[in-house]
Amino acid sequence: MHATLKIKDELYTINLQSPLDISIPLRASNANVRAWYLDSPKIEPVRLDNWVGKVSEGASVNFNTITFNPHAHGTHTEGVGHISEKVHSVNETLSHFFYTAQVISVAPEKVGDDAIIPAIEIKNLLDGNRPEALIIRTLPNTQEKKSKHWSHSNWPYLHEDAARYLRELGVRHLLIDLPSVDKEKDGGKLLAHKAFWNCPEAPRHDATITELIYVPNSVADGKYLLNLQVAAFENDAAPSRPVLYALE
Repeated sequence: MHATLKIKDELYTINLQSPLDISIPLRASNANVRAWYLDSPKIEPVRLDNWVGKVSEGASVNFNTITFNPHAHGTHTEGVGHISEKVHSVNETLSHFFYTAQVISVAPEKVGDDAIIPAIEIKNLLDGNRPEALIIRTLPNTQEKKSKHWSHSNWPYLHEDAARYLRELGVRHLLIDLPSVDKEKDGGKLLAHKAFWNCPEAPRHDATITELIYVPNSVADGKYLLNLQVAAFENDAAPSRPVLYALE
């Protein structure tokens, strides 16, 4: 099934039967990706008196309770409520779910003990494009990202100036394959979050940040259509499933 889109007076075709899923699934396993010093998520059958919610143990259905943290255990999307005093629900942030998007691959720059994604690198890679959504794939890009334990790793992060540049460019949705756009241990400064959301001066309530994605190497840099699927949680963040469609 194909669809035709008109974007800024240009016509594109997308194949709706060829989605490119860039989310990381949640698993009750030590192989599940995790961050922020938490253990693995749990998926366990409900136990009520002598009843166990598991078909293999005599129940008529499998009936599990899932315990996890959206920020620590997989692909998630967050709104400005993540850092504002008043918790705004990410469920109220998006009014539609399809966006023009661009994938870029960035090798973070070593600065002392840190690895930083600078504004100039993003500007060069965008080359004048102004997508609604930007997907950042950091290099090197390995399968390990889908099961990595990120705690105490001092992961690469987005420079405050880069986040500000994206805001000024008009990017509304930022997606990255790291646990956070900010430095792991920054004393609570959250400079990139604040710069991207323009918080607290004039918060962008319609902008989102999606973290812990995984963009396979088979997905080329370039322009795409993004379908940002976010679970309907009334919370500052929710599990999400960003899906790309190539523009032909």
